[in-house]
Amino acid sequence: MSYTIAIIGRPNVGKSTLFNRLVGQKLALVDDLPGVTRDRREGEARLGDLEFTIIDTAGLDEGAKGSLTARMQEQTEAAIAQADALFFVIDARIGLTPNDRAFADFARKANKPVLLVANKSEGKHGDVGAMESFALGLGDPIQVSAEHGEGMGELYDALRPLMPEPVEDDELEDDEPLTEEEAATRPIRVAIVGRPNAGKSTMINHLLGEERLLTSAEAGTTRDSIAVEINWKGRDFRVFDTAGLRRRSRIEEKLEKLSVADALRAVRFAEVVVMMMDAQNRFEEQDLRIADLIEREGRAVVLAVNKWDLMESKGGGAISGLRRDADHLLPQVRGVPIVAVSGLMGEGIDRLMQAIQDAYALWNKRVSTSSLNRWFEEAVQANPPPAVSGRRLKLNYITQTKARPPSFVLFCSRADAVPQSYMRYLTNSMREAFELPGTPVRITLREKANPFAHKRKRPS
Repeated sequence: MSYTIAIIGRPNVGKSTLFNRLVGQKLALVDDLPGVTRDRREGEARLGDLEFTIIDTAGLDEGAKGSLTARMQEQTEAAIAQADALFFVIDARIGLTPNDRAFADFARKANKPVLLVANKSEGKHGDVGAMESFALGLGDPIQVSAEHGEGMGELYDALRPLMPEPVEDDELEDDEPLTEEEAATRPIRVAIVGRPNAGKSTMINHLLGEERLLTSAEAGTTRDSIAVEINWKGRDFRVFDTAGLRRRSRIEEKLEKLSVADALRAVRFAEVVVMMMDAQNRFEEQDLRIADLIEREGRAVVLAVNKWDLMESKGGGAISGLRRDADHLLPQVRGVPIVAVSGLMGEGIDRLMQAIQDAYALWNKRVSTSSLNRWFEEAVQANPPPAVSGRRLKLNYITQTKARPPSFVLFCSRADAVPQSYMRYLTNSMREAFELPGTPVRITLREKANPFAHKRKRPS
């Protein structure tokens, strides 16, 4: 079992900066504004030869029962319950505050090892606050600067006695390539994206069966891209909840820009992206932009129309209308799976999870060269390429170079002269022939080498 440590403390003491330092990546959003972190975020940390799971938490703060602040603290309490030890972080430049003293009592009641981390200790001003922290009764403060990487050796020395002995290298099994069966059972990476307040976090909470992610009627509750593990009918998924994506012209605050950048990173990391729309405001301009972004990144796509329980008309005609709208407005992912769901009521969840698996399978699909070229000959005969500048284009053959997404190379005589309209014809024909609805398809043109080029006469 992995050793788990939760980073706790009041807002804006540098918990997320310390988290990023230990995981070696800028996973958690960091800003001078207090209260940036809302949900708890986990990562795999390394400190010297120590490896452990680290949990970044919302700043401990008081709030009315049922408020967003109170529910943020519930997320922190859940992290403390999950952890084997705690890093209690204070701001050494500011010194102790009444909240630090109150939350130190809270940490003691957890009955778990607590390391007192005096962050922002660089410079002479940090020493004074660190000395004050002795009054908390949590032992000697460990003076660090998470931003500059100072004090990590001292943090290692304090943490080492708390952790089990590290496994020696010769005890580890040799890494071996994954078999096809092992690859088929690896968690599918799924990102849930969409405009603000489309119901992304509510949907994931229903999948988990618990209030793991904060939700609110206020748009923009989610800031970090939070990853959660889900098992559905024996298949594992790693699902990323993301911040809502608004039009760039409407993004003004620095923090929201960071949240959007984090969401875009989640899309690039994912294998399947679920684009969630509000059933009552679907296929708005921003929805189309998001779908185009997903296609350009080459990810498998599933459209989830959320809040379907609020729709007056829910019959087959309504679903057919969604299908027509999607094919008309999103021709680049023609045939994309569409699932009507209600994250709040749990309707359509099974259909959505099955659609994700189906989209993932298509995204990994390979087509044999023989069947590919049989289709190619028929497609070219049915609709030959047009003549350009009085010369007919010659298309030789096609082959698949990779999957994830399905990518092909078409060898031809003049690559720069093939019209985009003809490439769209080939792409749509391929989708239909090999049952690749909604999956991004990449066809790259490459000119076939001229075997007689070296025999051309050189100019005298």
